Amino acid sequence: MRFLVCVDYTITLLIIMHTYQIDKQYAKPVAYFSMEFAVHQPLKIYSGGLGFLAGSHMRSAYALGQNLVGVGILWKTGYYDQIRKPDGSLTTDFRVKYNNFLKDTGVKVKIKFQERDLTIKVWKLESDTFQTAPLLLLSTDTPENTRFNRTITDRLYDNDKLIRLAQYMVLGIGGAKALEALGFQPETYHLNEAHPLPVAFWLLDKYKGDLAAVKQRLIFTTHTPEDAGNERSDFELIQKTGFLAGVDPKSITPLWESEEKTFNHTLVGLRMSKLANAVSKLHGEVSRDMWKDAKAICPITHITNAQKKSYWVDPILEQALQTDNDELLLSRKRELKAAFFQEVEDQTGKKLDPNVLTLVWARRFAGYKRADMMLTDIKRFKRIVLNAKRPVQVIWAGKPYPFHFEAIDQFNAMHKVLLTIPNCTILVGYELRLSRLMKYGSDIWVNNPRYSREASGTSGMTAAMNASVNFSINDGWMPEFAKDGENCFLIPHLDHHLPLETQDEHDTNALYDILAKKIVPIYYDKPKQWLKIVKQSMKDVSPMFDSDRMAAEYYTKLYLSA
Repeated sequence: MRFLVCVDYTITLLIIMHTYQIDKQYAKPVAYFSMEFAVHQPLKIYSGGLGFLAGSHMRSAYALGQNLVGVGILWKTGYYDQIRKPDGSLTTDFRVKYNNFLKDTGVKVKIKFQERDLTIKVWKLESDTFQTAPLLLLSTDTPENTRFNRTITDRLYDNDKLIRLAQYMVLGIGGAKALEALGFQPETYHLNEAHPLPVAFWLLDKYKGDLAAVKQRLIFTTHTPEDAGNERSDFELIQKTGFLAGVDPKSITPLWESEEKTFNHTLVGLRMSKLANAVSKLHGEVSRDMWKDAKAICPITHITNAQKKSYWVDPILEQALQTDNDELLLSRKRELKAAFFQEVEDQTGKKLDPNVLTLVWARRFAGYKRADMMLTDIKRFKRIVLNAKRPVQVIWAGKPYPFHFEAIDQFNAMHKVLLTIPNCTILVGYELRLSRLMKYGSDIWVNNPRYSREASGTSGMTAAMNASVNFSINDGWMPEFAKDGENCFLIPHLDHHLPLETQDEHDTNALYDILAKKIVPIYYDKPKQWLKIVKQSMKDVSPMFDSDRMAAEYYTKLYLSA
């Protein structure tokens, strides 16, 4: 055991969590709660962007020596394994996961769920295992629980409302009790989205109803302007589950009541925190406008999301950039494309050419992200991609929510269309490993959400680190990075208050025009200009969009002020 005397605090903390030296500027103890963490491909406790972001945050906390502990859930079957039916279309597989690299802490804590004891077992991912801040993972799959309660931590984002509320309680209340049992005493509790909100009520009960004391300790990150991403619940159900951690329901009426007459998790989080942050500069503007009529909420600033460069970047590409070795950069990129295309061929039977311009669209399937926008005018699309002299390869991937049947149908309809196009396809298994391969192997990274709906979007950052040029709506993080024609290609947007059909038609036509008239000619006819854009993109993305900057800003802008 090691002791650290913190010069900025009057107490001496026993460091039992960390195997690395704590930097004194990051000595304040912080607990970081998130429903998902993407720290290792086989540790499938993540679905997409929120997990990728949390994973990079944990890596940077380790690199900077921060006194931060992650709190998550050990999902027994993960989000789901994305596999194919016999005809190649998408289906879901919920398979039990085993991870022998996790440590059994021997600790179990209890919370009240529906007025009965729910036992939670605490596992730990040690810092040195994957070079991250320590991570506590909670599970209800333990013999003390009923058969139903053992399933609470089976699936990430379960479709059943009651189970989902129980998951939030496990994360928030169970996580707080686990930290307490293990001797880690956070001075700041960071809620990465509203899922861990019950910890706020646990704190309110601990401090005997003193909301000011809770606010001093609570930081809240909001990740989406999408209405579906800001969950609402019936307050009667909230009470029955034990979500309020023993707090008198009548005492918190001002915290949840609004014109909606429902319990809005995000709104309550904003009312119980001292500070909140959006995840890009533009998202900060959108969020403040979104909540401008809400009463008694905390200030909303922004800390732009980022990704850990040392984890994502190919070291040979980075070496080529730093030594200005163009020949090495081009040859390495071709090698990486060929390696990625082996995965494509294995999954789909389609053999692609590493000398051909390759576009990738890869992210969660959701309506506003418009996965199938490039296929809107299929004749025009085919004219571009099947051009004999200057062909274009396009590859899609992404995980729909397993019970979002409209998105699954969209994926399957795209699969059917792409069967008829020899140099275009769609992949399954979009997780850390495939994401890395796609960034290594793409020339262009496509991002075409409806404007102002993408809070940040970080996949394009790691693509840029690996010599893949962003082709994007100027949304999320892009306004802080983009120089159209110099380090990326931008799709200009219309007024986002116009009808969706008008926006979609405009953006689709712009995408086709820019691809056919700018990107394709530069790639094939002006290789020096293409290489200049690639290198400028690689230079501009770091260090601004390396998560070391982000993790440092969380301390300086939020934790140390709370």
